[in-house]
Amino acid sequence: MDYISLLVIAAIAISIFLGYKTGINTGLFSIGFAYLIGAFLLNMETKEIINTWPISIFFVILSVSLFYNFAVVNGTLEKLAMHLLYASRKFPQLILLVIYFAATLTAGLGAGYFTILAFFAPITLLLCKKTNTNSLLGAIAVNYGALAGANFMISASGIIFRGLIADTGLESQAFSDATYIFGATFIMPIVVIIGMMLLSNRGKDNKHLEIEKPEQYNKKQKINLYLIFSMIAIVLIFPILHNILPKNETIAFINSKLDIGLVAMIFSVIAFLFKLGDQKEVIARVPWGTLIMISGVGMLIQVAIKAGTIDLLASFVSTNIPKFLVPYVLALIAAAMSFFSSTLGVVTPALFPIIPEIAAATNLSTTLLFTATVVGAQSSSISPFSSGGSLILGSISGEEERNKMFPRLLFKAVPLCVCAALITTFILTIVI
Repeated sequence: MDYISLLVIAAIAISIFLGYKTGINTGLFSIGFAYLIGAFLLNMETKEIINTWPISIFFVILSVSLFYNFAVVNGTLEKLAMHLLYASRKFPQLILLVIYFAATLTAGLGAGYFTILAFFAPITLLLCKKTNTNSLLGAIAVNYGALAGANFMISASGIIFRGLIADTGLESQAFSDATYIFGATFIMPIVVIIGMMLLSNRGKDNKHLEIEKPEQYNKKQKINLYLIFSMIAIVLIFPILHNILPKNETIAFINSKLDIGLVAMIFSVIAFLFKLGDQKEVIARVPWGTLIMISGVGMLIQVAIKAGTIDLLASFVSTNIPKFLVPYVLALIAAAMSFFSSTLGVVTPALFPIIPEIAAATNLSTTLLFTATVVGAQSSSISPFSSGGSLILGSISGEEERNKMFPRLLFKAVPLCVCAALITTFILTIVI
């Protein structure tokens, strides 16, 4: 491996470390390293370096989050979540599944992982206390739900995965691969949660939920729900119809012209016209930090591709690791990286580009490797050093209780979720 490739790998690691240590956006460090290495070591033109900014992913995340922010600002998603919890008040023994499905549904409707976890984590811990349910299991359930919903093909994380897969040259299968990722990260937690429920409910008398009946949706919230479901129908129905009727020219034409970012922008304009939310607040809630992190790391990854680093990494994995272990190794590498960093901003932008070459060298399915990578990365997101765990800890009011939760997340939740991810990877190797 030449010294430039080693420098690029070091730059990625240093960017992650500095981002974690200083609290400064990792993407900003990545942009700096992309410029220094690209311009002065690879002799790239500055315009060429600037053009590595992933404009397509940036635009899609911007437009989709802009549209879904209306439902957050006007309380539509919060009210939907409370209605779901109220409907399940007579089944406290199923609280973990209720939390999971409520978080999945509302995250899938566009609120995204961080928003849902920040909203649901305090409610989850309170409900666990009221129903005599282990709070650690509640934390695992709500984290799984926020992840699964966000992984929906047209929700926040799912869109990012589609964009990253398309950037590897596999645009034609980006939607179907994202569907596999969503399916795996949706089904696996259900099995884990049911197992946790069976073990934790033995001999326990769960208390009934005491939740006041939520107010009905107001006019703006009803319109917002109609718009959300309409957009989901538009962007899903034509890809599905095209797969069913690939020779239908009309469906093929419409499907080729559909872009979720552009569709979401039209729906945002409609939402603004209906005055469903304050413009300044809706725009302010766009995840600018995530956009900078993903785009900045993306620039450094493009410089790594230019330097040949990605090819070298792919070659190392495919030639030094037995073929049958490759999916597990990718899952574990992703889990180790996500333990301290972001799946969306760091792990998948760094690992997805090497997957097509690994797949070609090992004759493994790219779909399998993409899915195993995401399953592995998200298994350690509940680490107290990562986004999920830190949000859960932040939602605990008492310092003593927070201090108790920290080691439980670190030494119980993370190993449990990583083991579940490896078992899921094994199943994926059979299914895909």
